[in-house]
Amino acid sequence: MIVPGSRSQALAAALATTLDDTLAVPEFDRFPDGETFAAVPAAGTDTPERAVVVAATPSNDAYVELLQLQDALREAGVESLVTVIPYMGYARQDKVFEPGQPISARAMARAVSTSTDRVVLVTPHEPAVREFFDVPVDIVDAADRLAVPLAGLDTPLDDPLFLSPDDGAIDLARAVRDAHGAGDTDYFEKTRHSGTEVSIEPSDAPVEGRDVVITDDIIATGSTMAESVAVLRERGADRIFTACVHPLLARAARTKLEAAGVERVYGTDTLERDVSVVSAAPVVADVL
Repeated sequence: MIVPGSRSQALAAALATTLDDTLAVPEFDRFPDGETFAAVPAAGTDTPERAVVVAATPSNDAYVELLQLQDALREAGVESLVTVIPYMGYARQDKVFEPGQPISARAMARAVSTSTDRVVLVTPHEPAVREFFDVPVDIVDAADRLAVPLAGLDTPLDDPLFLSPDDGAIDLARAVRDAHGAGDTDYFEKTRHSGTEVSIEPSDAPVEGRDVVITDDIIATGSTMAESVAVLRERGADRIFTACVHPLLARAARTKLEAAGVERVYGTDTLERDVSVVSAAPVVADVL
């Protein structure tokens, strides 16, 4: 049985189709005092031996909902419970930046671990977060899925350059390039000063007259990505596309990218947005 969180309904449905498994229909509600409620009626009437919860956690409420779904399935008697976290909130708070701060990713991982037998993470910002869980963790990479919409462009990419925001993410750019089948890779120099403050230095890659695809694991506020686009525009790049596994697109991120001159924004369905044009279901299904 595949059990979707309210923020992962499309991915869960695609996963159920891929695995030829039953898709449960949970109930979600909110009490007058603000408390959330999540239940899985189907599990109570026909308890499966194994259940797979698919729940992105981009907010505090999403984490509470996930814990409730896990508990509901355990209460129903599910013997084997797998938790798929397509997007893990708080994953970027994976260390102490200043004295007295928590490691929030560890706190979330410990909570999730209490009611599951196994966790699957999709392209976490730092793979090391797997160590925070108290149960086995599988990490799957959905980066190569980002090449799918690029192959469907009306006008094919011209001598494309695949850029990552920093050298640490160059493997992601290479994965998209390799899946696409042509092009070069390079990266911007990026320095993270805290959990949210970032500065970048432009790459020396030749971009004039070329199509450029900026790849990243997450587009959050879009500020860094928009700065990168501005640099590329100054250097005479032709079309500029942005592709990310997790299209968080918080606040005015989409507007920033459009204003910067992005041709198109692509993302997967680890977070359900209007740019989520390709599914991560195949790579999740493989590990399940």
